[in-house]
Amino acid sequence: MGIGDEISLKAEHLFSMGGFPVTNTLLLSFVAVILFVIFGLSFRGKIKVVPGKFQAFFEWILDEILNLMENVLGSRAVAEKYLSLVASIFFFVLISNWLGILPGLSSVGLKEGNIIVPFFRSPASDLNFTLALAIVSVVATNIIAIRSLGIKIHLKKFFNFQNPIKFFVGILELVSEFAKIVSFSFRLFGNVFAGEVLLITVGALVPYFVPMPFLVMELFVGFIQAFIFAMLTIVFIASATALEEGH
Repeated sequence: MGIGDEISLKAEHLFSMGGFPVTNTLLLSFVAVILFVIFGLSFRGKIKVVPGKFQAFFEWILDEILNLMENVLGSRAVAEKYLSLVASIFFFVLISNWLGILPGLSSVGLKEGNIIVPFFRSPASDLNFTLALAIVSVVATNIIAIRSLGIKIHLKKFFNFQNPIKFFVGILELVSEFAKIVSFSFRLFGNVFAGEVLLITVGALVPYFVPMPFLVMELFVGFIQAFIFAMLTIVFIASATALEEGH
């Protein structure tokens, strides 16, 4: 986010790679993915039957996520089946949010006149990022429903020609799928972007230690937004596979 006379709503363009524009939000999302992968690969080789404190801590986190998913989905086996999707979404959004509010991150970049275009900016402050993540979540939910119920039963939820009422309800269900994407996108984008504006504004007006309470608050907000995104994904999975439980 540019520092100077204006706060940019749009992610700033840094360079192009093969004709593809690379923005500062996209660059930080790459960093988040790389850190995510490096941590996973390094941790995988250190898993022990008798866990140490570090492994026990993450096993506790995953167990809590599983317990939450079990409460919503109604089955431990089903929760374990979709753990990788939900946990990946949660940790990716969490890492992206926390990386975006690192102190001094917005002050390192390219100087254009009186404005500094930072190399890195919180990915979720770019609507393109949140929109892509929302599409992944909703599409994955529908794929899960097709695999669980079969494509005919799942599509019948949206295209039911038995009578006018069921047809109208099906159209509403179809519209609601797109509404989920919009809701997902703007909820995460709005909260993260507002947090960045708050931190930059407070830091510019009253620097040094005064912004620290706001930084702690944004750490909490980043966690809550990641939790909400993952939680809604669980709820959508439960809703999409509800017919399977009925059978």
